[in-house]
Amino acid sequence: MSTPTQTWLTQEAADRLQAELVDLEGPRRADIIKKIEAARSEGDLKENGGYHAAKDEQGKIEARIRQLKHMLENAHIGTPPAGESGVVGLGMLVTVDMMGDEVKFLLGSREIASGDVDVYSEKSPLGKAVLGAKIGDTVTYNAPNGKTISVAVLEAQLYV
Repeated sequence: MSTPTQTWLTQEAADRLQAELVDLEGPRRADIIKKIEAARSEGDLKENGGYHAAKDEQGKIEARIRQLKHMLENAHIGTPPAGESGVVGLGMLVTVDMMGDEVKFLLGSREIASGDVDVYSEKSPLGKAVLGAKIGDTVTYNAPNGKTISVAVLEAQLYV
């Protein structure tokens, strides 16, 4: 049996996700139930677009509730363990030189990001390549299109 994946969340991210969960389980769930009941009262469900749209929306809400519950139950709230100085780790804002362009991204879960920042999972090809790399290292990875890409790690700082 595999162990659940642990997600690192800042306290702010955990609070934001908890608030989203409360909203989904309360007002949003009640609202979608009302929409389904109203669409049901219109009669024939086979050709009732409103009913099918509401049921689809309900499915998405319930899936997000399950995802949030799982994430919050398995999350470590705080900051990722401080690794070796100058080494790329989870929860870090990483800057790399990729084909002559400076690219900045957060390494970890998109759920911890606030604002407009690109996020790469540590399981993505780029994430795997830079995880554990030191500032100044050049690492390579295979992109989904099959190309081998080299990136130079320029900076890594804890994301706050």
